[in-house]
Amino acid sequence: MAYRFLSSRVVPTSNRLTRRFLFIFTLSLSFTYLCYSLIFCSDTTMQSPSYEQHRCLLFQNVGGKKLLQKSHYCTMTRGDQKGLRDAASNVGLTHKGPSPSQNQSKHSAAFLNTARSTAARDPKANNNNGTPKFGNKKLPNAIIVGVKKGGTRAVLEFIRVHPDVRAMGTEPHFFDRNFDKGLDWYRSLMPRTLDTQITMEKTPSYFVTKEAPKRISNLSRDTKLIVVVRNPVTRAISDYTQTLSKKPDIPSFEDLAFKNRSLGLVDTSWNAIRIGMYVLHLENWLQYFPLSQIHFVSGERLITDPAGELGRIQDFLGLKRIVTDKHFYFNKTKGFPCLKKPESSSLPRCLGKSKGRTHVQIDQEVIEQLRDFYRPYNFRFYEMVGHNFRWD
Repeated sequence: MAYRFLSSRVVPTSNRLTRRFLFIFTLSLSFTYLCYSLIFCSDTTMQSPSYEQHRCLLFQNVGGKKLLQKSHYCTMTRGDQKGLRDAASNVGLTHKGPSPSQNQSKHSAAFLNTARSTAARDPKANNNNGTPKFGNKKLPNAIIVGVKKGGTRAVLEFIRVHPDVRAMGTEPHFFDRNFDKGLDWYRSLMPRTLDTQITMEKTPSYFVTKEAPKRISNLSRDTKLIVVVRNPVTRAISDYTQTLSKKPDIPSFEDLAFKNRSLGLVDTSWNAIRIGMYVLHLENWLQYFPLSQIHFVSGERLITDPAGELGRIQDFLGLKRIVTDKHFYFNKTKGFPCLKKPESSSLPRCLGKSKGRTHVQIDQEVIEQLRDFYRPYNFRFYEMVGHNFRWD
């Protein structure tokens, strides 16, 4: 019809060459229009959730806030958003320079590849609404096994600053109290980690639990163990102070620490005293783990030189020294180091009120008696680990 119209109204009928040209031109226009229509329809109807999900991930990092809100694939919990940031940091997406947009395009593809490979490894890595969860829940590569009131919480919070470490915030007590719940239960408690990250947990009571070394060894003989130790007399007083805050009606420290104070007979059945006999517990661990797989942290140096202690922990875990002295400041009120203010927060990160609390005042004679009691245990411990902690 277009051909007849053009041939009758626009050009003479005798001009065959012109008519042929118009015919071919009209036909090509129609064919081109048909192709573009098919392409547009297929793009609209055939987009997969995977495509939309990746598009959402890309916009997440270039700041397309309004676009993100239009897609249900972009609805994330805070935990999922943290996992997204962790994944981004591990492919170099985190940028601290003056113009983040300059690096966006070259890193987006790498980030999306990481997302795809993670989904392929863990087909269950999505929650019910299709939101991606990055990484896998793995059994821990390293465990802070002790000791109570030695500084384990501080070590955990400080090492978690490292981008290659993901750790449980609570104590699972799997190898002492909850072993009958099984490995699937234990694994389900772990944070999701990427292949390049270390999974950690801390339960200080493991160090004094007889069955814990064998159970951890059966799980993995390559597990790295961290033990935070402290002057056993100071540790016992701190332990008692914590218990007293919860149970104000308990007997005095002296009554619990001694069977007969006049004779200097210490009650080693009291848990606060027994924990500080480090060498006895270590002998149990060395039946299942070589000393090279156990790293000892000085609770005293953790206060006076937190960066130094964290540097040695990072070396032990095979990590680059990223947590340094620039991350710490000394809080004079608590008498303890705190983490400096993170970029995403308006407040510094200090440990809770229960950390750094004032100890109960104990008679100096009682302290001297306990020092005499612990001295031979301390010397044997120094010899066994090859380090003098200078508690005497």
